[in-house]
Amino acid sequence: MAEPSPLPEPASLEVLIYPAPVLRKVARAVQRIDAQLAAIAERMIELMVEHEGVGLAGPQVGLPLRLFVMSPSGEADDARVVINPEIIARGRSRDTLVEGCLSLPEIRGKIERPVTITWRYQDLEGTVHEERLTGFPARVAQHEFDHLEGILITDRMRPAERRRAERQLLELAARSRAGLERETPASSG
Repeated sequence: MAEPSPLPEPASLEVLIYPAPVLRKVARAVQRIDAQLAAIAERMIELMVEHEGVGLAGPQVGLPLRLFVMSPSGEADDARVVINPEIIARGRSRDTLVEGCLSLPEIRGKIERPVTITWRYQDLEGTVHEERLTGFPARVAQHEFDHLEGILITDRMRPAERRRAERQLLELAARSRAGLERETPASSG
């Protein structure tokens, strides 16, 4: 098996915006929990709070790893680091709430999700936790878990809402292309 790529410097991490390809890839398991991963998680918490989010997944900062941070309160002190999560049960009761995403600025949509989940994950000490989440924390965990599967909120929207979001996705893609064109040196004649 190929050795995983070295982890980037935490200071270099920034929130990626759609259509960054890593947002559509299934993330791979974290193999080693160490000081470098802890520093990356700390930077992810900083970015989450700075951007007024309640969660941020590895793929959103360019890391195709099964790692995310979440803080349903939006406060750094309440943040938890989630490594290699598995959702092992979903409750039958569902609700629909409006969600946004740091990687899809200005796009909001009504997303239906189970109200309760049971999940298992590791923390930065490597300790395995299994717990039940209900309400908003369960929603945040499911949203971030979706990122690890390459799923965006637009994939979970009802068809009419998804069609409305398509225009915004095209605008984000156009802005991305325009930004790349500005960064590419002009070729000589």
